[in-house]
Amino acid sequence: MDTQARSDVGKWLRSRAGLALLGFLGIIAFFLLTEHTAHVFGVLPYLLLLLCPLLHIFMHGGHGDHSDHSRHGSHAEGQGPRSPGGEE
Repeated sequence: MDTQARSDVGKWLRSRAGLALLGFLGIIAFFLLTEHTAHVFGVLPYLLLLLCPLLHIFMHGGHGDHSDHSRHGSHAEGQGPRSPGGEE
């Protein structure tokens, strides 16, 4: 949008018709928000439940594909598993 068109829109919004339109849009927005908050708050628990699997899928992307199991599956230097008390 060029500067001429931008200034025309700014002038129109400051006119009587533009101010009336902004007033009506403000009133409409107020009533939409106040009347529909009950619907939004009623859906929030379900949105949280749906968000859990999505977060699990997308947030675990940093784990890798686990293709290098040689580090995890075998014990270093051929040692057996440690005892629960830490003593060998």
